[in-house]
Amino acid sequence: MTLLYTEVEEELRASVRDLLADRCGADAVLRRAESEAPYDMDLWKTLSRDIGVAGLLVPEEYGGAGASAREVAVVLEELGRAVAPLPFLTSSVLATKALLQVGEKDLIQRLASGETTAALAVSLAASPYRPLPETVTVTDGGVLNGEITAVAGADVADVLLVPVGTALYQVRAADVRIDVVPSLDLTRPIATVTFSGTPAGEAIGGLDVRRVLSFGAGLLASEQLGVAEWCLGTTLSYIKERHQFARPVGSFQAIKHRMADLWLDVVRARAAARNAADLLATAPGAPDEGEAARDRELAAAVAASWCSEVAVRVAEESVQLHGGIGMTWEHPVHLYLKRAKSAEIAFGTPGAHREAVAALADLPAPA
Repeated sequence: MTLLYTEVEEELRASVRDLLADRCGADAVLRRAESEAPYDMDLWKTLSRDIGVAGLLVPEEYGGAGASAREVAVVLEELGRAVAPLPFLTSSVLATKALLQVGEKDLIQRLASGETTAALAVSLAASPYRPLPETVTVTDGGVLNGEITAVAGADVADVLLVPVGTALYQVRAADVRIDVVPSLDLTRPIATVTFSGTPAGEAIGGLDVRRVLSFGAGLLASEQLGVAEWCLGTTLSYIKERHQFARPVGSFQAIKHRMADLWLDVVRARAAARNAADLLATAPGAPDEGEAARDRELAAAVAASWCSEVAVRVAEESVQLHGGIGMTWEHPVHLYLKRAKSAEIAFGTPGAHREAVAALADLPAPA
């Protein structure tokens, strides 16, 4: 195990960061957030075609990069730093992980190219620690009826993967009703997906959705780390330049203490997120699969509980330390705070993750 970044990971980071700096600056993200199409699908196709991010988790024999969760985590860090409006988490992480579990090769190959986008039809607030609400039913003829709320990535998905019980169904997005609803995070829209006599045929396989959500929560921590790092770095630059009483704001002792505390929080968040990514990169099927699976779930829960709260705390401090300009719509820091707040309850709340940590580590449940 190593928490350090490999040379390959640093090269991947540099490629993604350069492209995002050129195509996904703060002004561009703000303009998209105010438009009817927040997702930048042209940028998504460029990232998929030129860098291959859509197929990182996909084995080489299926047309992917054959990489691991470590490389995915690096991409998520950079997407978090840019609050990039892209369906990477929903299509290339959650949906791809679900398809790999059920062994659906054809759709996996199409997702790896980035030409097809998929979304796992579960609420963004779904938790790996409790059963999904049974809001969708399936008839003997493979027809779906029902409704799923707060689905992220559904509005730009070509295919929806719908879990019903332990079965997973594949549905064309064009065959269902998708209504985008107001969301706190302007860069990650959510939608209500309604099935009304929607043909789905036979299930494409059995799915343990809890494992997929735990995997997603562990990697979402890396995106939250990227959000926190941007807020910390941007705030540090600002307090060095902003003067008050003929002195840089950052020279005041109280500000120094606040920044030091935030830096320590971010360093700890990086350790937790990297540990989760490293363990989630471990291929299942080892002789100690039971213990290894427990270690992966524990690492994911630790990272999710810590990084989600750190991202919110650093973003809130960033808004305050920017003073009046931090309260304006034109400054992008509000996008980071909104991303942090919405991600805090995605795939389990911090409290739910802490309860899972206590159970997995045989500790007393938190008060």
